[in-house]
Amino acid sequence: MKKVQVVVIGAGVVGMSTAVCIAEALPFCTVTVLAEKFSPDTTSDVAAGILLPKEIQGVPLERQQRWFKGTFDHLLAITESPQTSEAGVFMSSGYQIFKEVPSITKPYWADIVFGFRIMTDREMKRFPNYKFGQAITTLKCESLRYLPWLEKRLTKAGGQMKREKVTDLQQLAHSYDVIVNCSGLGSRSLVGDEQVYPVRGQILKVHAPWLKHFIRVIDGNAYIYPGIDYVTLGGTQQVNDWRLEVDKDDSKGIMERCSKLVPALRTAQVLGEKVGLRPGRSNLRLEREWLQVQERQVPLVHNYGHGSWGISLSWGSALEALDLVRRSLHEKPPRARL
Repeated sequence: MKKVQVVVIGAGVVGMSTAVCIAEALPFCTVTVLAEKFSPDTTSDVAAGILLPKEIQGVPLERQQRWFKGTFDHLLAITESPQTSEAGVFMSSGYQIFKEVPSITKPYWADIVFGFRIMTDREMKRFPNYKFGQAITTLKCESLRYLPWLEKRLTKAGGQMKREKVTDLQQLAHSYDVIVNCSGLGSRSLVGDEQVYPVRGQILKVHAPWLKHFIRVIDGNAYIYPGIDYVTLGGTQQVNDWRLEVDKDDSKGIMERCSKLVPALRTAQVLGEKVGLRPGRSNLRLEREWLQVQERQVPLVHNYGHGSWGISLSWGSALEALDLVRRSLHEKPPRARL
């Protein structure tokens, strides 16, 4: 039996998750990932990788909950396996703090993470400039380890990776039976989606091994995420900013904001500075269309526009993309337009 040729465009956490999902679930498919950049050079490699999503406007909460739970359960299973260290996934506890009491004090994902609760008055005394807080135990997924681990998993499932910049879907459709677009910010030019825009994020990596719990300021551009080899300090949310160069003023601002939360950080050694462009969009695009190529109709599945929540929603959205691919292979395509 001839194998179905599936191509996934993009090798960030969304693209690699989608490729692995398809390769493992549909063994009659050969999955190829095409990307201009692979780890450690993707936007996902810059992300701190904490699983704490924000509500996406215009997307039903039930669907968002399914994406997050699918991701959380998948990564939680890794933490309970011998592969947790290699995959860079572990449990992480900490606080989200707010300058004002939010209108919704219990987010849609509260029952998916562990031990969600409102912070006590005693806990809030540590943060005198903030009025409300949430204590959470969630997961952290470090892409610098996780993406190479996914690449190994894809290869084991018979998939392959090729370094190639994709500019023409029509041309691609001559070689593949199914196209899955996980190109993130690249979708702006690849499929002409002007709803996609860059959200520039800059972070610092510091040596602060005494820090064990994360602190995240909501809408304050400050977060502290302890990791395996370093602590990530952030960040910036600069909309429509295409700069990939490190901005020293941004680094200074990040250190100042984070040091107000944890004064001991002022003496922490800075190990590195990184910039990534998140694929912003009013809402995540996860849907199928049919690409007409001469007399053929080729299924084209889109899975991009995750913004800052790529890692938090990666596996759950990949499972939905897998479902769209599976259905495409069993459904009759629409009649070709002549």
